[in-house]
Amino acid sequence: MIRRTNIQEKLNRERNRTTSKTSLFRQIEEILKLNQSERERILNTISNGVPKTSNEFDFDILKTENIYHIDQIQKICIDYRLRFLNSSFFKGEIPAEAISKIRRLEKTHDTTIDGLKILAPSKLFKLEDKDDPLLFAPIGNDYFYLIHKWGNDLHPLRKLLMWPFKSVVNLTLVVVLCSYLMTLMVPNGLFSKNSTTAQFWIIFFFMFKCMASVVIFYGFALGKNFTPAIWNSKYFNS
Repeated sequence: MIRRTNIQEKLNRERNRTTSKTSLFRQIEEILKLNQSERERILNTISNGVPKTSNEFDFDILKTENIYHIDQIQKICIDYRLRFLNSSFFKGEIPAEAISKIRRLEKTHDTTIDGLKILAPSKLFKLEDKDDPLLFAPIGNDYFYLIHKWGNDLHPLRKLLMWPFKSVVNLTLVVVLCSYLMTLMVPNGLFSKNSTTAQFWIIFFFMFKCMASVVIFYGFALGKNFTPAIWNSKYFNS
């Protein structure tokens, strides 16, 4: 009543089972190698990518809330003293999530993305920092698609603190205001027994010359420039 064991059948079944597992493992290994290869390619594109004006996206499936024009990006760069440069100049660490998003975009749109740009504070293009970079891909006609944002948000007062660097007029107004405040801090009777209006303006003029000299020396010594001239400049001493 009990069926005899056929050793050949058992051997064949074991072979099929083992072969199936080996095949599965081989497929998984190939997938992992492919994923790693794609990630290395994307990292290489970010680190050594060449400038590009557009990518072949399917506009019907792009998220409109992630599309920005170059004029909008330029205004934000000027307001917050940021730079918008090719990703090859970026010296910070690219998070794995950003690479994954690029891979998904490439698969969804059946294309290879290049010409990536990053919007970030100047320091992030020279050394690592904690402020927030944004990764963009060009889609043509001066429009860019936001792929990923990482890091911390900017300081809430950054726009106000960077206001003097927008133009020479702004900087002059700040120097005048600071000189006036410092003049008010000078104690009465420090230079003479009786304080007069003429004495106040002489002290103010002296304070203004001192502060203006420091600002001019700092600007020339470090090669600094106003934000509208550097927001897309790749040079260190801008």
